Amino acid sequence: MSTGGKAPSWQGQRSSPTRFILLRHGQTPLSVDRRYSGRGNPELTAEGRRQARAAAQRVMREEGISAIVTSPLSRARATADEVAAVTGVDVVEHPGLIENDFGEWEGLTFVEASERHPEIHREWLSDITVPAPGGESFAQVAERVSETKDDLLQRYPGQTIVLVSHVTPIKLMLREALGVGPELLFRLHLDLASVSIAEFFPDGGSVVRLVNDAAHWH
Repeated sequence: MSTGGKAPSWQGQRSSPTRFILLRHGQTPLSVDRRYSGRGNPELTAEGRRQARAAAQRVMREEGISAIVTSPLSRARATADEVAAVTGVDVVEHPGLIENDFGEWEGLTFVEASERHPEIHREWLSDITVPAPGGESFAQVAERVSETKDDLLQRYPGQTIVLVSHVTPIKLMLREALGVGPELLFRLHLDLASVSIAEFFPDGGSVVRLVNDAAHWH
């Protein structure tokens, strides 16, 4: 006999979740050379624009998108604009989705940063409370991303929204949904223009449904 109402999810929730479609921006000149790219503002390369267009087509397959929220940095905004072009949904900028501030390491490779500040760089690789010189620690970014998540859940309850951002904030959103420790930051790989999906329920539950889908542009 039917009990009526919406069938519960596998986690037992009956309310609709807020669905975050997490999209990393496309390629930039700094990502080509694998350089730290935080608050600097490089544009997408021609390949990056191609990746963004392909990612937009992938995102369009998701139903019921009601908002596109992006980091204000150019590489993310340009990627978000490609999604807007195919979905017809307006883009809103949110400073909480901006990338980690790499301070004096901005634009450097891993080797260059480790040679410039060897001890700090070693500590930074294993301790999220250690910031890059003149920059931001992963712990500070985690606090900002958690506040951003709460803000977005209040603004878009029960809706599906596309969040266009960067490696660190996307990893931290996934960490929030998984409820795991900081190890995820160092062990999870996210490709350029990749799509991940996390859902957050009104009762506080959450689930990750997809991680690092980049098949659309490879």
